[in-house]
Parts: sequence; C-alpha cells; structure tokens
Amino acid sequence: MSGGAAGPEEARPLALLVVDDEPTQREMLRSILGRAGYAVETAAHGQEALARLEERAFDLLLCDQRMPVMDGLEFLTCVRARGETAPVVLMTAYGSVSSAVEAMKRGAADYLTKPFEKDELLLVLEKALRQRRLQDEVVALRSALADRVKLEGIVGASQVMQEIFSLIERVADTDVPVLISGESGTGKELVARAIHARGRRAEGPFVALNCAAVPEALLESEFFGHEKGAFTGAERCRAGRFEQADGGTLLLDEIGAMRVDLQAKLLRALQEREIQRLGASRPTPVDVRILAATSEDLEEAIQNRSFREDLYYRLNVVPIAIPPLRDRPEDIPLLIEHFARQSAAKFGRELAEVPAEVVDCCQAYSWPGNVRELQNCVERMVVLARGPRLTLEDLPPAVRRGQDAEAAGAAGFELPAEGVRLADLERRLIVLALRRSRGSLGPAARLLGITYKTLQYRIRKHRVDKGEFLAGPG
Repeated sequence: MSGGAAGPEEARPLALLVVDDEPTQREMLRSILGRAGYAVETAAHGQEALARLEERAFDLLLCDQRMPVMDGLEFLTCVRARGETAPVVLMTAYGSVSSAVEAMKRGAADYLTKPFEKDELLLVLEKALRQRRLQDEVVALRSALADRVKLEGIVGASQVMQEIFSLIERVADTDVPVLISGESGTGKELVARAIHARGRRAEGPFVALNCAAVPEALLESEFFGHEKGAFTGAERCRAGRFEQADGGTLLLDEIGAMRVDLQAKLLRALQEREIQRLGASRPTPVDVRILAATSEDLEEAIQNRSFREDLYYRLNVVPIAIPPLRDRPEDIPLLIEHFARQSAAKFGRELAEVPAEVVDCCQAYSWPGNVRELQNCVERMVVLARGPRLTLEDLPPAVRRGQDAEAAGAAGFELPAEGVRLADLERRLIVLALRRSRGSLGPAARLLGITYKTLQYRIRKHRVDKGEFLAGPG
C-alpha cells in the first residue's frame, strides 16, 4: 500500500528526486525511500534539481520548501512552466495554511510538514503517484477509445453502454420505432438524438414532445394541431408536432403520461401514417419516424389498464434500456472529465485537475438524478473551485457525506459470537467497507469514518489481501 509496494510492480523502480539543502536529511530520505523500492537521486537546491531534470525523467519529486539559491515554491513554478508532469510533494518545517494553499495553487500534489513519520511520507508519495496514474489512465483511455466512449454526446466505456452504442448504430438507418426506457436523468433524449443524427433522416427536423409536461386538455392539439376556431382560443391554424417533424423524427417523451383515449388516436396515426387536425375535415399524410421514451414501467401500466397493450407493442419494436448511473460506476471518471471540459469552456474557466479522492467519492454516491445530477455537480465544482484542482470541499454536501454509501456499509453487519477479538472485528469491518466500495480506498475510508491514510495503515496492519474484498459479495 505504500510507495515501496508500488515499485516492484512496475517494469522498473520508480525514479524519485529528493531536493533538500541539508545533507543529513537528503541521505536519510535516500535510505528510507531506497529501502521502500524507489530509485533515488538527490539535489541540494532547486537549480541543481532543474539540471537533473534536463538529464532524465523522474516519476516523483520530493522537495524542501526553504532552500538557498532557489526555494521549493520557485522550483515548483519552474517545473510546471517547463511542462513537467511528475507529481511534486513539498516538505517544510514552517508549515502553515497559507503556504500549503499557495503550494497547491502552484500545482503541488501534496504537502508534508516536518517532522513526519516514515509511514506518513510513504503514504503521501503513494497518494501522489496514484493520482498521477489515474490521470494517465484517463488520458490513455480517452486516446485509445476516443471514438468508442463517445457517441453524439453520450459518454460511456462500460460494457452496457458499448452495447447501447452498437444498438444505436444498427437501428439508426432504419425507420423502426424504438422505445427508450430509463430513470430520469439517464440520457434518454440524448439516445434519441443520436439515433436521429446517425440515420438517413438526419437532415430532417428532430422534434421532442414531453407528454407529461403538456396539460391534458392541450395534448391532442400539441400532437395533431388544430384549425382556426376548432376550440375556444384557437384564433389561427397551428401545425402539431407530427407535422413539424414531417421528414424527420418525433420523440414522444414520457409516453406513459398520455391519456388512454389519445393513445388510440396515436396508434391510428402510426398505422395510417396520417393525422387529422382538430376541426379539420380531411386527414394530412405525414412521414415521421417515431421514437418513444419512458421512465415508467409500461408493462405494469398495461396491467393497470393505463396504457394500451397494442400501442406498447407498436412502439416497442426495438427496446433500449439505459441503466442508472449507480449501475455503471466505471463510467463516472470519464463523465467527470467530459463535463469538466464542457463546464470550463462554458464558464470561461481553466480546466481543473480532478483528484482521485473526488472521483472515489463520486463513485461511492448513488446519483438518484443520474447523469444529469452528475453534470450539475461538476458544473458546480468548476464554478466554485478555489484553485487549479477540484477538492472534496467543492462537492455538494450530499455527495461529500456519502450518506447512501454509509448506509450500505452498515447494512448486513452482525456482531460475531462470544469470544471475538476487537482486532478481528476491525479487520472484518475493513473488508466489508472495501467490498461495498468495490476496492476504492477513498469511499471505504468514508464508510468507516477514518482518513484515507489511516485505512491504508490498517490494511497493512491487518494484512488484508486484495483478493479478500474483490472476490467477496458486495
């Protein structure tokens, strides 16, 4: 779990540069970090360290803040100005909130105040490396899967989303009706727009009508239009959504909210490919592809006689079920990165770095509002960010607290029979929390009410093996 554990797993030992003006401190750090598995080099001040960076690349930089010639903050500024991406951890015996904030603003990965314990040092370095690996993974994934993780504004690398992308591609160039189902905020309209954009009707109009948002008395007029004088207040002729979508695609959102009598008229319009305006004496032919979306269980609505079975089968030729965000947490890092870029451009902000603990917290949350809620959350974070990296404090309180995850972590735990050792109980709680968080340490630490570093220490203390919590039930 420490930085030393990471070294042997790599193809080569991780290269670490220690920058400190005190020879004794340099040698002590060289010894500790060398035993932990790092390939350590040292420099006496910032300018010497910059010269070393000209000669070779390092995976991690550990730098004292107060030094002659060039101090740590100046060194950090120069490192970032040169485009170096290695994490920089600053050390100082003069720690203060203001200097820590300034270091983070200039791009420091973390901050250590002297004196510090060996375990604290190793854990901070591992955290910095883990954040760097996460960033590299996101960049690599985006580069390798650029065309596969995004489809017409829909983002997802999970298997279920890849299957949806494939289904969209297969049905797009046909006129078969598609029924898109999913909870509110999952992106049903985005899927409908993707089908339209990829099909032969892409040059035609895309018209969406939310059946739940239109008063029932006006719904028929919204669908089919009306002639002048058809009803009180109809002072002129008006084309309905079917005519507006002629030659293109009509999305009937929240189709389950439609009145049963109007469902019969919709079914006839689909079968005859013609509509009749209110007050008109003759029908009007229309050429429209129909897509429908619902957050309701239409099969249950059929049982309750609130939805026509024949209309259901007419619309449900190709079903596309979009999973809730909580069922595809592996897509959350990509979505956060996607929305962060969108929000930065929208609000004229610099693209902020997203630390691993923020991603972990987001993956542990259940997102009842799904992708729409996540998008709003990222926009909020980008707007409120105090520096070049987002923090847990920028998250909305409900997400930060992880209330849903805490409840899940407590569920199912039973006190063992008599004779139990406290250490055994602590170990079991750690394993349960790691199972609930799918192995993510940040969410597991929040479930247990301890810090990330404390959890790492206790995992080592109790010799908790990765296989124990990844193989067990979640």
